[in-house]
Amino acid sequence: MFNLNRKSFKKFDYILLLTVLLLCIYGLVMIRSATLSKETLSFVKTQAVATVLGFFCILILVLMDYEFLGKLYIPIYVVCNLLLIAVLIFGFGEDQWGARSWLRIGPVRFQPSEFVKIGLIISLAKFIDNNKEDLNEPFTLLKVLAFAFFPVALILLQPDFGTAVVYVFFIAAMLFIAGIRWKYIFYAIGLGILSLPIIWFNLDDYQKDRIYNFLDPERDISNSGLQAYQGKIAIGSGKIFGRGLFEGVQTQFNYIPEKQTDFIFAVVGEELGLIGGLGLILLYFVMLARFVRIAKKSTDLFGSLMVIGFTAMFLFHIWENIGMTMGLMPITGIPLPFMSYGGTFQLTNLICVGIVLSVGIRKEELSF
Repeated sequence: MFNLNRKSFKKFDYILLLTVLLLCIYGLVMIRSATLSKETLSFVKTQAVATVLGFFCILILVLMDYEFLGKLYIPIYVVCNLLLIAVLIFGFGEDQWGARSWLRIGPVRFQPSEFVKIGLIISLAKFIDNNKEDLNEPFTLLKVLAFAFFPVALILLQPDFGTAVVYVFFIAAMLFIAGIRWKYIFYAIGLGILSLPIIWFNLDDYQKDRIYNFLDPERDISNSGLQAYQGKIAIGSGKIFGRGLFEGVQTQFNYIPEKQTDFIFAVVGEELGLIGGLGLILLYFVMLARFVRIAKKSTDLFGSLMVIGFTAMFLFHIWENIGMTMGLMPITGIPLPFMSYGGTFQLTNLICVGIVLSVGIRKEELSF
């Protein structure tokens, strides 16, 4: 389980760790700015505690051989699905967030779907690895798809469409890297197009409003389109250098809904301008580039697929969150990694980084 030596640490990705640390510090500063008008440090303290716990998890995961996770993939998968079933029975959040996505255990509340992302990526990577020789056989592929999409179905029942889309994206990326044939990819695209009417008629009214507002940004700026409208005003007013940290008008006078969570990038754009936004994107680019580098040099397919899964997950979060804040994507309520407030989200993101570093420290050359 723990089999590191001094030579192993020569392969440790210090650039990735430093990049993630900078992202966490950046996030804490922006959360402080976003919540300054609330006159409380509780948001920053919660995020800081989650960050410290996350870095402790990174230490444990780096010392641990990631193959140990592969040996536990069945129990991990079962626990993940039990958590999602528990959400459907005991969960809450419909009134406030439109989906029953949260569980409460004593004083602690958390969003199981965030932890399940990690569990599913680990389990699916091992399941694909176990079936890699026959992956393109119809029966084997159907087994893999059923294994992958059962948790997605449970998430759709909450209903949390935005999170489900994240799952679909990283599942597709993992299958693609595993070598699924192009004909199956085209079948999936065709099936997705044919299912669009069914998806549309099963969306809630607020979800349809988000798509209408994306297509016509000035359709309902006083109600359902307010968040997107105020976000674009904030980013536009920041110009190149921003209004200054803690000096944003839209931010400090609470014009931006959910500014410390989903719309934290609007705070960055207003107060730190184009320079601050590009700096953040650069940090994300470095992080994802290091992920890809580790995936290419992973010891085996299992390690490689895990890292690809985490890469795709982070990429979708970053693209969708920044895009929806700027009006380039429909609003889905997907947070921005290491920046948005949320203890569960912060902790799970850092656990992902720990697993990637564990794969990287034991990497050898591998050809996809």
